[in-house]
Amino acid sequence: MNTALTMKPLLLAVPVLLITGCASHRLSQADQAYDLMRYEEATKLYDKYLLKHADRAAIIRCAEAHRKQNELAQALQRYTEAETLAPLAEADAMNFARVLMSSGEEGQAAEMLQRVLQDDPMNLVALELFGSCKGYQTFFQDSNKYIVNRLNLPGLNAVFSAVPWKKGLMVVGERKAPKARQNPWNGQSFLDLYYSERKTMVTWLEAQALPKEVNGRYHEGPVVFSANGRIMYFTRSNYYKHRLNMDGTMTSHLKLFRATMDSTGGWTDVREFSHNSEDYSVGHPALSADGRTLYFASDKPGGFGGTDIWKCHDNGSYWSEPVNLGPVVNTAGDELFPVVNGSALNFSSTGHDNMGGLDIFETTEVGGHWTDPTNLHSPVNTEHDDFAFIVDKSADVMESGGMSGYLSSDRSGVDQVYSFWAPAPVFAVDGEVFDQAGVLLPNTEVTLTSLFGAEDTSMVTGADGRFHFDLKPGTDYTIKAINAGFLSSSQPISTKGLTQSDTLQARFGLVGVTIDAPIAINNILYDYDRWEIRPDAAHELDKLVALFVDNPHMTFELGAHTDSRGGDMYNLVLSEQRARSAENYLIQKGVDPERISSRGYGETVLTNRCGNGARCTEEEHQDNRRTEFRVTGINLAHKH
Repeated sequence: MNTALTMKPLLLAVPVLLITGCASHRLSQADQAYDLMRYEEATKLYDKYLLKHADRAAIIRCAEAHRKQNELAQALQRYTEAETLAPLAEADAMNFARVLMSSGEEGQAAEMLQRVLQDDPMNLVALELFGSCKGYQTFFQDSNKYIVNRLNLPGLNAVFSAVPWKKGLMVVGERKAPKARQNPWNGQSFLDLYYSERKTMVTWLEAQALPKEVNGRYHEGPVVFSANGRIMYFTRSNYYKHRLNMDGTMTSHLKLFRATMDSTGGWTDVREFSHNSEDYSVGHPALSADGRTLYFASDKPGGFGGTDIWKCHDNGSYWSEPVNLGPVVNTAGDELFPVVNGSALNFSSTGHDNMGGLDIFETTEVGGHWTDPTNLHSPVNTEHDDFAFIVDKSADVMESGGMSGYLSSDRSGVDQVYSFWAPAPVFAVDGEVFDQAGVLLPNTEVTLTSLFGAEDTSMVTGADGRFHFDLKPGTDYTIKAINAGFLSSSQPISTKGLTQSDTLQARFGLVGVTIDAPIAINNILYDYDRWEIRPDAAHELDKLVALFVDNPHMTFELGAHTDSRGGDMYNLVLSEQRARSAENYLIQKGVDPERISSRGYGETVLTNRCGNGARCTEEEHQDNRRTEFRVTGINLAHKH
């Protein structure tokens, strides 16, 4: 059984009965049941017929009827039989690939999808799923982020789309039903809205159906509530009294309705959404936090294929015309079950980077544009259908920085509600301080500074030269190491964008300080006969800016050197220009001009044998065209 698929396509379709002239009366009955979406009945009839007949078309229909009911083992067996008789193609191959993915056979699914793409290279859904199969292990890379457990909601055979309400959950569910009231899709009841109240941390009271003002003869749900809980938007089959309303193709679609809570706590004043249609489905409502934007799923014309996510704005007295969320969110597959969780929009899709079936994704609107949807990965998503992801804002875990809520899935073979919990990630930084020889430095003061203005945290390294700090999520920091006799050094570190607990690493190699001893600056090089700062040199000078900032108690001299080519006086002037050029660059970057001086040394201090008249390579000459700095003074009163 696959209850949610009754809603996932957003169609409660009842086609005209088409009975073709079949050789077998039983096959005719099976086809009739299949055409009327009586899939439970159809599979029984096909199974009996196929005991004596190797009818490939009947095998494929039987496979599809099993797939519609989420009977994956049976569907896999029947599709394999059909494939053995003759290779599957087009829609049949696509459906077989989906069954293979949902059965954990992503390797075989990739082969089947490759066949689909050979016949139809522009099949975007097949292309996305093929990519998912080839990179399937990435779906498990952060599987420790969430803890997922099934809820036991008494009184319901299948249940999905849980929404926190009052002291419990409003859900969509089905029960066993008498023959006259059964859903022909699967032989169970039609879907209704139920309320189940929490009894203890792990047990729930038996689900109670909402009164008939909301629940009718056919399908109801999913649902969303306004912020004050007094307005409810819900999905319902398009029917009047006991009769389904149908379009010209004899298909009955879904519609959105609104109900208002009266003074007694009951639901009344049921009204139809102004953008419903007799020709397409509208359902799965979601509301923005302020209640002014209504999101929904629909197969209305103008989309990107299948069902898409749309939105309308409340203009005070009416809802604006629906706007499609566009190709970043919507695909050629089905996008369904939108839910607004804070600033994020979660939804489910058979497209995008997908594990199989429906996967749950997350996107955010930034500057009027939607970010690329992110797959929430395992264990939130599985190879089965996963959908209706909602954060419980009332949960105690939110106070500790974690997140909890509910999702729906048919991973157990039938639609059920699952709780999820994402504990707040824990971050820290471990590091060590050492000198130029790699010797660990004890008694080094290390300071952690939050760029949000929080109080600094400091510690002194022990004999092992190591340090440790706890970090907050989503925060930028600077770590600074200070040791007498060494140049202080700092480096940035950040937990922004990190979603899983982690211990970051930081290492400081401090440079010893001797007054007037030159320290070479790597890669501050110049083109021959030029003094302009090259891009590679600018990058290194930017590091020097940080060094000057980290050591406000020191003054420095920049020294520039040339190679031996050219006259001695010319080289002296050229080096002066190079030194001044580097000095000006640093001052422009914010270095105090009182703390820096410059000097050109010409060719008087070469690093190699390449003096006047020596035959040297260009690389050897380049080594002499360098810049160095030296500490010229230390004022300990301004050390920090």
